[in-house]
Amino acid sequence: MGVMTGVATTRRSRITPEREAELYTAVLDLLREVGYDALTMDAVAARTRSSKATLYRQWGGKAELVVKAVRCIKPGNTADIDTGSLRGDLLALVGREDDAVMEQNSALLRGLAMAIHTNPDLLQALQELLVEPEMKEFHRVIRRAVDRGEVRADNPALEYMVHMMLGAFATRALLEQRPPTRAFLTSYVDAVVLPALGVPTDR
Repeated sequence: MGVMTGVATTRRSRITPEREAELYTAVLDLLREVGYDALTMDAVAARTRSSKATLYRQWGGKAELVVKAVRCIKPGNTADIDTGSLRGDLLALVGREDDAVMEQNSALLRGLAMAIHTNPDLLQALQELLVEPEMKEFHRVIRRAVDRGEVRADNPALEYMVHMMLGAFATRALLEQRPPTRAFLTSYVDAVVLPALGVPTDR
């Protein structure tokens, strides 16, 4: 992870944050229009009035460019959330996006999840640049709950917290053909996640 991130940081410093945001917006638009497999660096270069050489110099390849574009739309930093209770923290996490944005981003991530089966470089970039940092921050939220005494450190469900939360996002579309919403995720936290951890929800 360190090699990819370190190199990317060096490359990224050559353009302004405003230009970077403009490029990421264009990449996400293309991704929604044609999907990951059909998205090309040529198309990104044309859409953003850039040269392919510039894009490769900045990001190294399509996988890193796409994942960093996705990361830039992630709402805030989990580390900024500390409500004083696990339920409050989890509800703050699921409340960072409104329903419309959540639907858009969920569709985007589902498309990428399909593409990783034939694109190992995309899988690596997702793991190193998105999944691992997100899981690290999420585990910090869980550790705080244990430190506060809300959850027993030996609760076996702790190991599956991330699986439970990701499952809520993924299975809503699969089983009900509906996107996740704040209301759905809030009820899921209260009905599934907190009871598994032995945390009361009547508050």
